[in-house]
Amino acid sequence: MASSTARADTQPAALMSDLPLPAGDTASTAPTADADGLVVSAPARKRPRPGERRVQILQTLASMLEQPGAERITTAALAARLDVSEAALYRHFASKAQMFEGLIEFIESSVFTLVNQIVERETSGSVQAQRITSMLLQFGEKNPGMVRVMVGDALVFEHERLIVRMNQFFDRVESQYRQSLRNLFDANGSITPTVDAQALASGLTAFVVGRLQRFARSGFKRSPTEHLELVLPRLTT
Repeated sequence: MASSTARADTQPAALMSDLPLPAGDTASTAPTADADGLVVSAPARKRPRPGERRVQILQTLASMLEQPGAERITTAALAARLDVSEAALYRHFASKAQMFEGLIEFIESSVFTLVNQIVERETSGSVQAQRITSMLLQFGEKNPGMVRVMVGDALVFEHERLIVRMNQFFDRVESQYRQSLRNLFDANGSITPTVDAQALASGLTAFVVGRLQRFARSGFKRSPTEHLELVLPRLTT
């Protein structure tokens, strides 16, 4: 059983950097000369396609969150990193809270796509729980900036609805654990499968959150997947 926990799934955990980068201003803006040496006009600057600038803003915000000990990120600092005005940011997002919502949407979409794949492929409740746990921690390890959002560190001074939404994310994770583990306890002949599944699901969720918090608060030095192959079988059987 232990060997099956080494990987979360056949699909890798999603990376924020996997999102398509904006094309940017790829054309040169310097004047050019024709065959006779006459100066001709510079090529037109290539503007990002619709949606690309939004992706660039979110990627840059995630990158800034990856800096250990980073303080609250302001729109001024974000605009400076992108070399645009704050007004340019607000053409794509109504508020900074909306930018964080974009990051949360990426987390939700990435994680629950992989959760669904795991549940569809694995029939064992124990294996489902192990692989969901591995996937969540691998996702955090590969996306350290997202971890600060997931555990709420980056949301402390932001809109309360963002914290509520991340709490709902982990409620949904716990619900999936309960469903998987109910099947496990049913198969093991438990006389209280629902109660047993609820208790273990709560413990697994707390374990995931705790590992992610330790990762963030160690300046991303303590791996959330540390000794996971030894721990998981003891938590899910």
